[in-house]
Amino acid sequence: MPKPLLTFFSPKNQTLIVLLQYAICFSSRCRYISSKDIHCSCLLCKRTSLVKANSDQLNSRCPVAARRKGCSKIGFWSTIQSFIACLWLPHIYVNYIIGAFKPTCNISITFGDGKSRKQVPLKKENGQIVMVPLFQSQENIAGKISVEPVSGKKVEHNGIKVELLGQIEMYFDRGNFYDFTSLVRELDVPGEIYERKTYPFEFSTVEMPYETYNGVNVRLRYILKITISRGYAGSIVEYQDFVVRNYSPPPSINNSIKMEVGIEDCLHIEFEYNRSKYHLKDVIIGKIYFLLVRIKVKNMDLEIRRRESTGSGANTHVETETLAKFELMDGAPVRGESIPVRLFLSPYELTPTYRNINNKFSVKYYLNLVLVDEEDRRYFKQQEITMFRLAETS
Repeated sequence: MPKPLLTFFSPKNQTLIVLLQYAICFSSRCRYISSKDIHCSCLLCKRTSLVKANSDQLNSRCPVAARRKGCSKIGFWSTIQSFIACLWLPHIYVNYIIGAFKPTCNISITFGDGKSRKQVPLKKENGQIVMVPLFQSQENIAGKISVEPVSGKKVEHNGIKVELLGQIEMYFDRGNFYDFTSLVRELDVPGEIYERKTYPFEFSTVEMPYETYNGVNVRLRYILKITISRGYAGSIVEYQDFVVRNYSPPPSINNSIKMEVGIEDCLHIEFEYNRSKYHLKDVIIGKIYFLLVRIKVKNMDLEIRRRESTGSGANTHVETETLAKFELMDGAPVRGESIPVRLFLSPYELTPTYRNINNKFSVKYYLNLVLVDEEDRRYFKQQEITMFRLAETS
């Protein structure tokens, strides 16, 4: 190698050191760049002995590096980029090399009746709310899938397929999905794609017996999964969520709830609700009668509680949420007094009652009547109610 090149690539060359500082700081996504210090907390950079970074200045002057003490907290690609930068490769080549591992194509999914079909909000794992199409059991799910190679690249594949999956995921067993519905359509045979290509698909009268549900410990979801098999290069996978809701007719038998509860010689009350089964937009109407009052009641509330049970046997997990709290009375009642109850359900995020869904989980709802006396002692009585989803009228 000519002597001028050897001189340029010497660790003592300050021009080279400044260039490395820029490359390493950019690769670590550091926004503070100085010509005196390398503001990168990667221990690998310090081992090269190219630059001696002052740790005090590093933490005080570089907020990004202060959050990244040690290679263990740096992402995989950032570590690779820092390593390549320490090997004195220009930063433009770092971006080129990292870009080689990005997907070689873009996949888009369009439902056949996407413009006219109702869209509903769905909460993703990261907390983001997205709008997705709404379906119900026995409907046809059809549309088009477009595969568009990145400019200047081709897609070699061993076949393309689309799957319709219904899955249950337990959060204490995260990552393991239990498929209760699985349908597959092959879209293409092995070959190469040079330009945008569109594949139609259709799943006819799909049986989707359970509703989409996002709970405390369990999630039930429906997805379209597109897989481009590429063998050694690694398959390209794209997911599209959609929501399923199933509707029920009003029950033919819907008895009222009437119970007497109390404490012997202290409190005796009778409560009555007009029905035992309610749809999600219904109104709970009832009355509470005080037959005997010998304690000083301060207030009375009515709560709607959701109880979610997951697992079975010794591995059963039960979570109870209070979804609504409605004050019925404030002050001491007297014997013979009647308190009316009128609670609208539409403002609350309720689901139908789910009983033993695929032997994985159940969701039940309760009306919880709570009385509090002047000594803050609580008296309560729970009564299970059945929730169902009534077909929406346009």
